[in-house]
Amino acid sequence: MASERTFLAIKPDGVQRGLVGEILSRFEKKGFKLVALKQLTPTKALAEQHYGVHKDRPFFSGLVDFITSGPVVAMVWEGDGVIASARKVIGATKPLEADPGTIRGDLAVNIGRNVIHGSDSQETAHFEIGLWFQPSEINEWSPSDQNWRVEM
Repeated sequence: MASERTFLAIKPDGVQRGLVGEILSRFEKKGFKLVALKQLTPTKALAEQHYGVHKDRPFFSGLVDFITSGPVVAMVWEGDGVIASARKVIGATKPLEADPGTIRGDLAVNIGRNVIHGSDSQETAHFEIGLWFQPSEINEWSPSDQNWRVEM
């Protein structure tokens, strides 16, 4: 499987509840590489672009209001199969349907406060990374243990 990148964002509820470190740790422990990270309170314009696929749905304004209500930790992670793997680590959108051991299964309160966002496809990841990060904010680097890792 080829290395790819995905966009993840810890939402205001996750930041305010002090879950940033635990969430970052889960992806580090999976072996993915963090190549971009920043904390910001999204503007309404950014939020509307990010959730643009939902603009005609009744919950759109609620999504925008929530994501702009406080700081978000935006991230780009890199690794083999990172998009699909991150979706599994994150868990189902509805916390009651999320398996124990997933971020949402363990930490989310309800569908409106589900702690984290993750890209669902390569196309979405490419769009979201470009929306939230300038190319200069993404770091190219190699882990120091890369020379002794064995590829399977």
